[in-house]
Amino acid sequence: MRASSGLRVATASVGLSFAAALTLTACSSDTSSDGALTVVASTNVWGSVAQAVAGDKVEVSSIITEPSSDPHSFEASPTDAAKLTDASLIVYNGGGYDHFVDDIINTGNGDQLSVNAFELFEAGAHAGETAHEGEEAGHEGEEAGHEGDVHEHGEVNEHVWYDVATVDATAHAIAEKLGQLDPDNADVYTANAETFHGRLAEITAVTDGIAAAHRDAPIAQTEPIAHYLVESAELNDVTPADFTSAIENGNDPAPAAIAATRQLITDKQVKAVVYNTQTQDKVTEDVRATAEAAGIPVVEVTETLPEGLDYIQWQTNTAQALAKALQ
Repeated sequence: MRASSGLRVATASVGLSFAAALTLTACSSDTSSDGALTVVASTNVWGSVAQAVAGDKVEVSSIITEPSSDPHSFEASPTDAAKLTDASLIVYNGGGYDHFVDDIINTGNGDQLSVNAFELFEAGAHAGETAHEGEEAGHEGEEAGHEGDVHEHGEVNEHVWYDVATVDATAHAIAEKLGQLDPDNADVYTANAETFHGRLAEITAVTDGIAAAHRDAPIAQTEPIAHYLVESAELNDVTPADFTSAIENGNDPAPAAIAATRQLITDKQVKAVVYNTQTQDKVTEDVRATAEAAGIPVVEVTETLPEGLDYIQWQTNTAQALAKALQ
């Protein structure tokens, strides 16, 4: 998990201490004050997925919506803690990414249901080409195709919202949980999840096209946020591991790692640079400037939804930007 860094542009929303947050948290319940079901997501990425399943039947809100907030270092305010504790269903990334949710769930102050996307990933959501193919590989008890999967830098990559199969499995898990809470509309939630499943093909159509036209093309990343997008497009991330590992952990890479990364770009050994705009520092800004000077396309990626886009639109646009950069 990334540590915070003074050099980073990304900022955390810092509230009172977690203990104070819990003290001020209202008594838990499975419904809002007016008796309606509520879904609370850790970020607007998972909020968008939940909304696609819930439709107009359930109120969905997200804790982190601002591009300047880094979920790795986010601290829940008392209001955030109350929203999570009082939610009927919590949807979050897991894997240590949005740890503040685990902190609140682990207090045991609420009895709400939850969906942890990273747990679905580990259970094998990625075993099929897309989720639901191969008899819904992401459900419990199926193949553990991703169990122990690590990215090439030696650590498990928790940024699973870039993994279409995991997102699909998460949508179906949300439908299942909402069906438990609201049996009268269970069929609606299941149908919405199936519709969402069909729309995910908009993303995979682009990444499949990249794989067909540019398989094994070398690219670099400032940090492995979009690892699963790069993986699905069958591209080759040649960024030095020491560089991306340091950036991901909020540290300055060693001079040799910086030099090696710059050399890849200046020598045009990569076809594109994938750049996380939400956690910039002087080192990553230099990488971008080096790429632009060398005429290497820069593909921007983020950790929260851009304003006005839903999950499908956002991920399709990102995949299309990557495809364009490789042309």
